[in-house]
Amino acid sequence: MPQKSLLMIPGPTPVPDDVLRAVGRPMMNHRGPEYRAMQKELVAGLKEAYQTTNDVQIFPAAGTGGLEAAVVNVLSPGQRVLAVPVGSFGERFAEIAEVYGADVQRLSMEWGQGAPPDRIAAALEADPSAEVLMITHNETSTGVLNDVAAIARAARQVRPDVLILVDSISGMLAADLRTDEWDLDVVVAGSQKAWMIPPGLTFVSISERAWAAHKAAKMPRFYFDFSRMRKSMQNDETPYTPALPQLFGLQVSLRKILAEGVPASVQRHSRMAAATRAAVQALGLELFAQEGYYSNSLTAVRVPEGLTGAGIRTQMREQHGVVIAGGQGGYKDKIFRLGHLGYVDENDVLAMLGALELSLRELGRPVEPGQGVAAAQTVLMGEARA
Repeated sequence: MPQKSLLMIPGPTPVPDDVLRAVGRPMMNHRGPEYRAMQKELVAGLKEAYQTTNDVQIFPAAGTGGLEAAVVNVLSPGQRVLAVPVGSFGERFAEIAEVYGADVQRLSMEWGQGAPPDRIAAALEADPSAEVLMITHNETSTGVLNDVAAIARAARQVRPDVLILVDSISGMLAADLRTDEWDLDVVVAGSQKAWMIPPGLTFVSISERAWAAHKAAKMPRFYFDFSRMRKSMQNDETPYTPALPQLFGLQVSLRKILAEGVPASVQRHSRMAAATRAAVQALGLELFAQEGYYSNSLTAVRVPEGLTGAGIRTQMREQHGVVIAGGQGGYKDKIFRLGHLGYVDENDVLAMLGALELSLRELGRPVEPGQGVAAAQTVLMGEARA
């Protein structure tokens, strides 16, 4: 019998069957009434998911395109930016700003560490010329979840008008994010994460403060121009051909997300993450992320002595059909990453953890059968009773 495959990486994530069917729908006239009705529904749903009354725009791009859109629409060459990378994708955000000529000052954290709000506030206070703060909500490369609410609050106490740009590509819907309540200016998300659709769309929210910055911004832009997109979206259209298959999928997935409810989505991801961490620790493995900054989207695990990350991943994939992710950068073979993001439930997590147990045993690490799975089940049963 052909081996089944279980995708447990932090993106692209599994896609529900009804969403896959929607992606295969026949094309429509993207200037006709059927499309306009769909876009109106999508924008309303995105605003509810973002918890915002701000504009939310949809661009055909991976999440990195959304980060670029955030940069080029509100910044000018030479403008001072405080970037707070806690891993690979935070560094990418900073690099994009540098490529377009921003004056980027980094407050970098050691990989695996979170970003303390007091250090960010102190850095802003020490640098009065920094007008922009760039922060990652969930850092996929390290399994770190930053406290964006506390960071924004601390930053505004020092600099009330600082422009706050947030990469929540892998964070939104998996962890709490309240765009308006936390006074965030630009928030970027990506389709292939908790939104449960294939890669190819990025979403960007834009506050009134960000629109004011946009009017003064001098970086070059065309395809990702907020003004160009806003003008078309006022007529429920886009300035260029939209990615219709992904939008068809988004229509179905958004209905599922809103039916579950954003708080319930966050709680589901939190439960899966807690169960995974309990299993990892029961197996005698070490979590990579700093305690108190654990991600709901994925769990990063240090490779135990005597094994390799590539060996663990290969064993799980080839012998048990479970696909997990490796590390990035200097941690390429020092950690492995267990995804529990998007269209994932308890059975998926337990299957992944069972495959991890088997793989470790087969690679020579002493593991008591059921040791990790039992710890995960204890968490899941306890939270279910609660």
